[in-house]
Amino acid sequence: EFLKGSGLLMGTLASGSMLAALAPSNAWALELKKLSTAEGQTLMAMGRTLYPHKKLPDAVYALLAKDLDGKAAGDAGAAKMLQDGIAWLNKSAGGDFAKASEKQREEIVRGMEGTAFFGTVRGQCITSLYDNDMAYAVFGYPGSAWEKGGYITRGFQDLKWLPEPSKEASPPPFLG
Repeated sequence: EFLKGSGLLMGTLASGSMLAALAPSNAWALELKKLSTAEGQTLMAMGRTLYPHKKLPDAVYALLAKDLDGKAAGDAGAAKMLQDGIAWLNKSAGGDFAKASEKQREEIVRGMEGTAFFGTVRGQCITSLYDNDMAYAVFGYPGSAWEKGGYITRGFQDLKWLPEPSKEASPPPFLG
């Protein structure tokens, strides 16, 4: 069943990186059900153009392509819109948007602001790029706290990080 889709995105995590230390393997692969590998790579490049983070590995941007591929697989209209948008990106880049320079990619993406394609990709970037454990590790965010009893009992109830906070701003921990 694995690898029967339209495309496949693969890569490796940089050895010695924080993510490589957390991951069971340095290699990663994501199956695409509707979009081709090249289309997935174009979406990854657009995501990196919209939200550039040098520290985020391609594996995080591949989640964007996977999520958009899921939309395309479930909705013919979404698939057409995504494939037409990807084709426009590639045509505007003279062939391969993913291989265009950063400056050229930014100019191309700015030229499509306001389109449904731009809005769909930009909107999906928010959750695909920032709501996952790999991004949390890169940015130093400990993730959701409700499963661990919330923040109030874990040392996040005060404002000690501010210079000279008032006593009222930093009460003793609530211990139930």
